[in-house]
Amino acid sequence: MDGHSGLIDELAADHQRMQRLFDRIRAAPRDGDGRKVLLEQLSTAMARHSVVTREHLFPVVRRYVLDGDDWADRDLDRQGRIAETLRALEDLEAGEERFGTLLLSLIEQVTDHVVEEEQLLFPRLRAMCPADVLDGLGPKARETRPLAPTRPRPAAPRSATGTKLMARVAGPWDRLRDRITGRGRP
Repeated sequence: MDGHSGLIDELAADHQRMQRLFDRIRAAPRDGDGRKVLLEQLSTAMARHSVVTREHLFPVVRRYVLDGDDWADRDLDRQGRIAETLRALEDLEAGEERFGTLLLSLIEQVTDHVVEEEQLLFPRLRAMCPADVLDGLGPKARETRPLAPTRPRPAAPRSATGTKLMARVAGPWDRLRDRITGRGRP
């Protein structure tokens, strides 16, 4: 390794970033634009995390973890539900009652995802996958993240190849739209 973290460390760092954004969203005033901007930042972080897991995590889970196909398929289903919730949240104003309800649902979904990955899946993967494979995927995850789409896609491809193709097309488009609209910026 070159002093940087491997794939699992990259994904765990994503989880921590998302948790900090959740904390900031909960602390932000309900009637201002701050919550909405923070939600857009969270949505971007989660969309990029989803692409990294689809391109890099799930292929090694399927290859090295016992029942890896089941693990990956279950997480793909959860990612779809999370993306649907994010999309619904983005269509609401932060002060709406439904916003709060959906935000709590999103926090619960993401917390379940994080706990399952960090406490159950990652230890299995570390035990079964060669360390050099996981270490080698860390730089790839870091390269993928900034190029990935920034908007949730509930119907995103389930395969690594399909995800890579979708990300290469949708990523630049999303970043252009974000720049034009100011999405995620106060």
